[in-house]
Amino acid sequence: MQDVSTLVAQARKGRPRAVARLISLVEGASPQLREVMAALAPLTGGAYVVGLTGSPGVGKSTSTSALVTAYRKQGRRVGVLAVDPSSPFSGGALLGDRVRMSEHASDPGVYIRSMATRGHLGGLAWAAPQAIRVLDAAGCDVILVETVGVGQSEVEIASQADTSVVLLAPGMGDGIQAAKAGILEIGDVYVVNKADRDGADATARELNHMLGLGESRAPGDWRPPIVKTVASRGEGVDEVVEALEKHRAWMEERGVLTERRLTRAAHEVETIAVTALRERIGDLHGDRRLSALAERIVTGDLDPYRAADELVTGLTRG
Repeated sequence: MQDVSTLVAQARKGRPRAVARLISLVEGASPQLREVMAALAPLTGGAYVVGLTGSPGVGKSTSTSALVTAYRKQGRRVGVLAVDPSSPFSGGALLGDRVRMSEHASDPGVYIRSMATRGHLGGLAWAAPQAIRVLDAAGCDVILVETVGVGQSEVEIASQADTSVVLLAPGMGDGIQAAKAGILEIGDVYVVNKADRDGADATARELNHMLGLGESRAPGDWRPPIVKTVASRGEGVDEVVEALEKHRAWMEERGVLTERRLTRAAHEVETIAVTALRERIGDLHGDRRLSALAERIVTGDLDPYRAADELVTGLTRG
């Protein structure tokens, strides 16, 4: 097995096998995970992360592929994380890395990776933040994160992306469903795909009404644009890229981009800490400390909350 420093050096040169290996190491929570993340830390921060979310059937994969094409025309290197449902048999991603975007498979400037949600309620694979770092360190200018469309869980995309794109399609009742799911609260750019179908204009109007554009916004606040596309033909995709670039410029000008990345980093630290604490608590089954606390609760000497406080204090100290 190659050492981490060699893999990182090769990934920096755009070697797809090295990138794949590094993502596998972080996705599988290997013993080398900490070494990988330490090596990547000083090499990240240059990529622009765009999240794409929306209900099944709105054309997320087609839209993602069209965006890859548009960015490649600009000479940018693109990474794609397609987060799929976990297979109940193997635990792996249901769709293969290149099945959905085969037209980009031979392009050395594009790296595509499918990741399984592994039952994570947020729709995003738990290792997605680390995978984003791998693609960032590998020199990707833009990273597109396409997530599973499963209602409320999609809101988590906002914690992983610099800019969140919400896709809708006419005739699917997406506007109402999106409002119920809270998705309208996270979008920075809205895309009505399949705009050649009947009802596209009505969907855009409904969305505009729900967003209440122009209401309760201070001068200079970002006003999420609504872009109509036919991604299968590439129509309107350049306008989406333009909207994304405008949003990025707006964030950089006002310091919002830095704020979002700080929030994202804090959330990641919190998640890692909670996971580590949960694992340590899981190791306590049969441990005398836990049984002693349980006995004190049963006898009335201690309430469960104080017992939990003592347990956490003991774990963090030791």
